[in-house]
Amino acid sequence: MSTYRFGKHPPKLDYRTLRFKNYLTSAIPAPAPSYNVLSRVYQSLKTTDATKLFPMDGNDILGDCTIAAVAHAITVYRGLFGTEKIMPKQAVVALYEKLTGGPDTGLNELDVLNYWRKRAVSGDKILAYASIDPKNHTHVEQAIQLFGGVYLGFQVQQNCIQEFDARRPWTPGPLTHDGHAVFAVGYDGHGVSVLTWGNIQQGTWAWWDECVDEAYAILPAEATRPDFAPGFDVAQLQTDLAAVSS
Repeated sequence: MSTYRFGKHPPKLDYRTLRFKNYLTSAIPAPAPSYNVLSRVYQSLKTTDATKLFPMDGNDILGDCTIAAVAHAITVYRGLFGTEKIMPKQAVVALYEKLTGGPDTGLNELDVLNYWRKRAVSGDKILAYASIDPKNHTHVEQAIQLFGGVYLGFQVQQNCIQEFDARRPWTPGPLTHDGHAVFAVGYDGHGVSVLTWGNIQQGTWAWWDECVDEAYAILPAEATRPDFAPGFDVAQLQTDLAAVSS
Protein backbone atom coordinates (compact mmCIF):
# COMPACT_ATOMS: atom_id res chain seq x y z
CA MET A 1 0.00 0.00 0.00
CA SER A 2 1.37 3.41 -0.95
CA THR A 3 2.07 5.98 1.71
CA TYR A 4 2.08 9.74 1.31
CA ARG A 5 3.54 12.51 3.40
CA PHE A 6 2.80 16.20 3.86
CA GLY A 7 5.27 18.84 5.03
CA LYS A 8 4.24 22.40 4.19
CA HIS A 9 4.29 24.86 7.06
CA PRO A 10 1.60 27.56 7.41
CA PRO A 11 2.13 30.55 5.10
CA LYS A 12 5.01 32.83 6.03
CA LEU A 13 4.20 36.49 5.46
CA ASP A 14 6.80 39.03 4.31
CA TYR A 15 5.77 42.55 3.32
CA ARG A 16 8.51 42.56 0.69
CA THR A 17 6.94 39.76 -1.31
CA LEU A 18 6.01 40.99 -4.78
CA ARG A 19 2.38 40.64 -5.80
CA PHE A 20 1.31 39.18 -9.12
CA LYS A 21 -1.58 41.64 -9.56
CA ASN A 22 0.76 44.65 -9.52
CA TYR A 23 2.40 43.65 -12.81
CA LEU A 24 -0.67 43.01 -14.93
CA THR A 25 -1.01 45.63 -17.67
CA SER A 26 -3.99 46.57 -19.82
CA ALA A 27 -2.55 44.25 -22.47
CA ILE A 28 -2.91 41.14 -20.33
CA PRO A 29 -5.09 38.63 -22.20
CA ALA A 30 -8.07 37.04 -20.53
CA PRO A 31 -7.35 33.43 -19.60
CA ALA A 32 -8.60 30.73 -21.92
CA PRO A 33 -11.65 28.79 -20.66
CA SER A 34 -9.36 25.82 -20.07
CA TYR A 35 -5.63 25.24 -20.30
CA ASN A 36 -3.09 22.59 -19.38
CA VAL A 37 0.62 23.19 -19.90
CA LEU A 38 1.34 19.45 -19.91
CA SER A 39 -0.01 19.15 -23.44
CA ARG A 40 2.85 21.39 -24.59
CA VAL A 41 5.37 19.55 -22.41
CA TYR A 42 4.25 16.15 -23.72
CA GLN A 43 4.46 17.35 -27.32
CA SER A 44 7.90 18.82 -26.75
CA LEU A 45 9.31 15.76 -24.99
CA LYS A 46 7.47 13.13 -27.08
CA THR A 47 6.04 11.39 -24.03
CA THR A 48 2.79 11.35 -22.05
CA ASP A 49 4.07 9.42 -19.04
CA ALA A 50 3.45 11.77 -16.12
CA THR A 51 4.61 9.17 -13.59
CA LYS A 52 8.04 9.18 -15.25
CA LEU A 53 8.34 12.94 -15.61
CA PHE A 54 7.01 13.76 -12.13
CA PRO A 55 8.06 11.00 -9.70
CA MET A 56 7.37 10.67 -5.99
CA ASP A 57 10.71 12.32 -5.05
CA GLY A 58 10.78 10.81 -1.57
CA ASN A 59 7.44 12.33 -0.55
CA ASP A 60 6.20 8.91 0.49
CA ILE A 61 8.67 8.75 3.40
CA LEU A 62 9.64 12.40 3.97
CA GLY A 63 7.72 15.65 4.28
CA ASP A 64 9.66 17.12 1.34
CA CYS A 65 6.63 18.18 -0.73
CA THR A 66 7.88 21.78 -0.96
CA ILE A 67 11.01 20.59 -2.77
CA ALA A 68 9.22 17.92 -4.82
CA ALA A 69 6.95 20.67 -6.18
CA VAL A 70 10.05 22.67 -7.16
CA ALA A 71 11.42 19.60 -8.97
CA HIS A 72 8.15 19.25 -10.87
CA ALA A 73 8.23 22.94 -11.82
CA ILE A 74 11.75 22.52 -13.21
CA THR A 75 10.64 19.55 -15.32
CA VAL A 76 7.72 21.58 -16.69
CA TYR A 77 9.81 24.64 -17.49
CA ARG A 78 12.63 22.73 -19.15
CA GLY A 79 10.12 20.55 -20.97
CA LEU A 80 8.56 23.62 -22.54
CA PHE A 81 11.94 24.33 -24.13
CA GLY A 82 12.51 20.79 -25.33
CA THR A 83 14.75 19.43 -22.58
CA GLU A 84 13.79 16.47 -20.40
CA LYS A 85 15.08 17.34 -16.95
CA ILE A 86 13.97 15.22 -14.00
CA MET A 87 15.59 16.11 -10.70
CA PRO A 88 16.93 12.88 -9.10
CA LYS A 89 15.26 11.80 -5.88
CA GLN A 90 18.62 11.97 -4.10
CA ALA A 91 18.98 15.63 -5.12
CA VAL A 92 15.44 16.45 -3.93
CA VAL A 93 16.09 14.84 -0.56
CA ALA A 94 19.54 16.44 -0.24
CA LEU A 95 18.15 19.93 -0.84
CA TYR A 96 15.29 19.28 1.57
CA GLU A 97 17.64 18.17 4.32
CA LYS A 98 19.96 21.09 3.60
CA LEU A 99 17.13 23.58 4.13
CA THR A 100 15.75 21.85 7.23
CA GLY A 101 19.21 21.37 8.69
CA GLY A 102 18.73 17.61 8.59
CA PRO A 103 15.54 16.74 10.51
CA ASP A 104 12.34 15.86 8.66
CA THR A 105 10.48 18.97 9.81
CA GLY A 106 8.84 20.26 6.63
CA LEU A 107 9.44 23.75 5.22
CA ASN A 108 7.86 27.12 4.50
CA GLU A 109 7.17 27.71 0.82
CA LEU A 110 8.48 31.26 1.05
CA ASP A 111 11.83 30.04 2.43
CA VAL A 112 12.10 27.56 -0.45
CA LEU A 113 11.30 30.23 -3.04
CA ASN A 114 13.77 32.70 -1.54
CA TYR A 115 16.48 30.06 -1.67
CA TRP A 116 15.64 29.24 -5.29
CA ARG A 117 15.63 32.90 -6.30
CA LYS A 118 19.16 33.33 -4.97
CA ARG A 119 20.66 29.98 -5.99
CA ALA A 120 20.22 27.56 -8.85
CA VAL A 121 18.37 24.36 -7.99
CA SER A 122 19.56 21.36 -10.01
CA GLY A 123 21.31 23.86 -12.26
CA ASP A 124 18.06 25.73 -12.90
CA LYS A 125 17.71 29.43 -12.08
CA ILE A 126 14.58 31.52 -11.73
CA LEU A 127 14.18 35.23 -12.26
CA ALA A 128 11.69 35.86 -9.47
CA TYR A 129 8.39 34.83 -7.94
CA ALA A 130 5.21 36.74 -7.14
CA SER A 131 2.38 35.92 -4.77
CA ILE A 132 -1.14 35.41 -6.08
CA ASP A 133 -4.35 35.96 -4.15
CA PRO A 134 -5.74 32.39 -4.10
CA LYS A 135 -9.30 33.72 -4.13
CA ASN A 136 -8.72 35.40 -7.50
CA HIS A 137 -9.29 32.54 -9.91
CA THR A 138 -8.62 34.74 -12.95
CA HIS A 139 -5.13 35.57 -11.70
CA VAL A 140 -4.47 31.91 -10.91
CA GLU A 141 -5.51 30.95 -14.44
CA GLN A 142 -3.45 33.76 -15.99
CA ALA A 143 -0.37 32.70 -14.04
CA ILE A 144 -0.72 29.08 -15.18
CA GLN A 145 -1.16 30.19 -18.77
CA LEU A 146 1.64 32.80 -18.71
CA PHE A 147 4.26 31.00 -16.63
CA GLY A 148 3.42 27.33 -17.03
CA GLY A 149 2.17 26.68 -13.53
CA VAL A 150 1.51 27.87 -9.99
CA TYR A 151 3.47 26.78 -6.91
CA LEU A 152 0.88 26.47 -4.17
CA GLY A 153 0.20 25.25 -0.70
CA PHE A 154 -2.97 24.06 0.96
CA GLN A 155 -4.38 22.94 4.26
CA VAL A 156 -5.06 19.24 3.97
CA GLN A 157 -8.64 18.02 4.09
CA GLN A 158 -9.46 14.72 5.78
CA ASN A 159 -10.40 12.97 2.53
CA CYS A 160 -7.21 14.03 0.72
CA ILE A 161 -5.42 10.68 0.51
CA GLN A 162 -8.57 8.62 0.02
CA GLU A 163 -9.60 10.71 -2.99
CA PHE A 164 -6.09 10.59 -4.43
CA ASP A 165 -5.99 6.79 -4.16
CA ALA A 166 -9.44 6.51 -5.74
CA ARG A 167 -8.40 8.89 -8.58
CA ARG A 168 -11.25 11.22 -7.65
CA PRO A 169 -10.94 15.04 -7.58
CA TRP A 170 -10.18 16.65 -4.26
CA THR A 171 -13.29 18.14 -2.69
CA PRO A 172 -13.79 20.22 0.48
CA GLY A 173 -13.71 18.44 3.81
CA PRO A 174 -12.85 19.03 7.45
CA LEU A 175 -9.32 20.43 7.63
CA THR A 176 -6.48 18.69 9.41
CA HIS A 177 -3.39 20.31 10.89
CA ASP A 178 -1.27 19.26 7.90
CA GLY A 179 -0.11 21.34 4.94
CA HIS A 180 0.91 20.18 1.49
CA ALA A 181 2.74 21.77 -1.46
CA VAL A 182 1.96 20.95 -5.09
CA PHE A 183 2.48 22.48 -8.55
CA ALA A 184 -0.64 23.38 -10.54
CA VAL A 185 -0.33 22.92 -14.32
CA GLY A 186 -3.87 23.28 -15.63
CA TYR A 187 -7.43 24.41 -15.03
CA ASP A 188 -10.93 24.34 -16.49
CA GLY A 189 -14.41 25.28 -15.34
CA HIS A 190 -14.45 22.45 -12.82
CA GLY A 191 -11.13 23.03 -11.07
CA VAL A 192 -7.36 22.61 -11.33
CA SER A 193 -4.82 19.91 -12.19
CA VAL A 194 -1.80 19.56 -9.91
CA LEU A 195 1.32 17.42 -9.74
CA THR A 196 1.93 15.48 -6.54
CA TRP A 197 2.93 12.05 -5.23
CA GLY A 198 4.16 10.83 -8.62
CA ASN A 199 0.95 11.57 -10.50
CA ILE A 200 -1.59 14.15 -11.66
CA GLN A 201 -4.44 15.04 -9.32
CA GLN A 202 -7.58 17.05 -9.96
CA GLY A 203 -9.06 19.44 -7.43
CA THR A 204 -12.40 21.22 -7.62
CA TRP A 205 -12.60 24.99 -7.36
CA ALA A 206 -14.64 24.45 -4.18
CA TRP A 207 -11.70 22.49 -2.77
CA TRP A 208 -9.33 25.25 -3.89
CA ASP A 209 -11.34 27.96 -2.14
CA GLU A 210 -11.61 25.92 1.04
CA CYS A 211 -8.05 24.64 1.31
CA VAL A 212 -5.46 26.64 -0.67
CA ASP A 213 -3.76 29.19 1.57
CA GLU A 214 -0.87 30.41 -0.63
CA ALA A 215 0.00 30.52 -4.33
CA TYR A 216 2.93 31.86 -6.33
CA ALA A 217 3.80 32.51 -9.96
CA ILE A 218 7.40 31.50 -10.64
CA LEU A 219 9.19 33.40 -13.39
CA PRO A 220 11.84 31.29 -15.13
CA ALA A 221 14.95 32.95 -16.50
CA GLU A 222 13.31 33.05 -19.95
CA ALA A 223 10.63 35.43 -18.65
CA THR A 224 12.76 38.37 -19.80
CA ARG A 225 12.05 37.47 -23.42
CA PRO A 226 9.62 40.03 -24.91
CA ASP A 227 7.23 37.33 -26.13
CA PHE A 228 7.30 35.14 -23.03
CA ALA A 229 4.54 36.71 -20.91
CA PRO A 230 2.61 39.30 -22.93
CA GLY A 231 0.79 41.78 -20.74
CA PHE A 232 2.94 41.10 -17.67
CA ASP A 233 5.40 43.87 -16.77
CA VAL A 234 8.54 41.83 -16.13
CA ALA A 235 10.79 44.91 -16.34
CA GLN A 236 8.91 46.67 -13.53
CA LEU A 237 9.00 43.51 -11.46
CA GLN A 238 12.76 43.34 -11.86
CA THR A 239 13.07 46.97 -10.77
CA ASP A 240 10.91 46.34 -7.71
CA LEU A 241 12.78 43.15 -6.89
CA ALA A 242 16.08 45.03 -6.92
CA ALA A 243 14.60 47.63 -4.57
CA VAL A 244 13.25 45.18 -1.98
CA SER A 245 16.37 42.99 -2.18
CA SER A 246 18.82 45.81 -1.48
